[in-house]
Amino acid sequence: MWVGEGEGEDAETTAGRRGPIVQHRAVTAVLAAALLLTAGCSSGGNGSPGGRLPLDGGLTRSSGAAPSGRSADPAPPARGSAKVLRTVAEGLKTPWGLAPLPGGGLLVSSRDDGTITRIDENTGRKTELGTVSGVSPAGEGGLLGIALSPGYASDHMIYAYFTSASDNRIVRMLYDERKPAGEQLGAPDTVFKGIPKGAVHNGGRIAFGPDGMLYAGTGESGERGLAQDRKSLGGKILRLTPEGDPAPGNPFPGSPVYSYGHRNVQGLAWDGRQRLFASEFGQDTWDELNAIKPGGDYGWPAAEGRSSDAALQNPLAQWHTGDASPSGIAYVDGVIWMAGLKGRRLWRIPLQGTQAAAAPQAFLTGEYGRLRTVVAAGGDRVWLVTSNTDGRGRPAKGDDRVLEVRVR
Repeated sequence: MWVGEGEGEDAETTAGRRGPIVQHRAVTAVLAAALLLTAGCSSGGNGSPGGRLPLDGGLTRSSGAAPSGRSADPAPPARGSAKVLRTVAEGLKTPWGLAPLPGGGLLVSSRDDGTITRIDENTGRKTELGTVSGVSPAGEGGLLGIALSPGYASDHMIYAYFTSASDNRIVRMLYDERKPAGEQLGAPDTVFKGIPKGAVHNGGRIAFGPDGMLYAGTGESGERGLAQDRKSLGGKILRLTPEGDPAPGNPFPGSPVYSYGHRNVQGLAWDGRQRLFASEFGQDTWDELNAIKPGGDYGWPAAEGRSSDAALQNPLAQWHTGDASPSGIAYVDGVIWMAGLKGRRLWRIPLQGTQAAAAPQAFLTGEYGRLRTVVAAGGDRVWLVTSNTDGRGRPAKGDDRVLEVRVR
């Protein structure tokens, strides 16, 4: 277990801001209303199992030229669709993370209750597994992301990211279906701790990558300088072994830090060539979708959105904060689907390699309120989790809910 040293889900007000932020407002008239696309670049490198990193993470910094191997990444259609097929379950309180079970069923975490609930995806029946001990919910903190162990078929372990009384941490627990409802979760075993906590910007998304390593998106807890401090765990994407040690091949030897300069990362997804993408909350100007390069500096707090500084990694797409405040993302057939909280919509971003292939499209705008989590469900479907009972939404009858959505 590695111990660290030493959400603004809606845009913050200008009052109380500390220090200058480089803001870049030179955008075309069409994109100024919603987003700015910036070029990324694909190296065509693939990841490999056993904890080895893809060469340069599959990324190089954009030079303005067509990336090598781009023909290997045909662009999906510029225009797509998203249709809600059904409400899978409703009446959920502060749902945050979602993990599909291999034999069917969905696990959903409750941020404020600190519980994990199993949903029968056919009937919508809800069964509470139990309460995760040690969760201390407050502000944007509580029980956040969950993920299944890569060896879940044999070890039945659930990983969870949560806010404790002293920090944010990652634990794992045995799920024993043979026990009575409410008693099916084993005691949490802490595998990683010391991530800074705050009333805002706690990050919270965790996911196992194609390399079998555990990735975690963290926030800078409202202390901006932590994002640039590589000794801090705040404002980072972390890459760990399943036991919580810094993963082999990380860009900074002996460190769990995979990328830095993030404000608040809550979305992680990989494409078919094992390239990592992440969503990030901006402050007053730009929210971001980034293609992640190992060791890359994503700019916060010096830059919010696209920057002319060659030392910083630019987003592949960005949105005004009122249109997004992005949380979860999922990759399906060449497209990133991104859930928007303040924007109350589902964004479709078609990719060509690590570039946005066309202007993003928005779906379901305002129809289901705040959207927290989106997870690939197989084929042309995703699971979509609303977030209207989190204290910032306006709950309607039935909130919160899990939806099944067909995406194209």
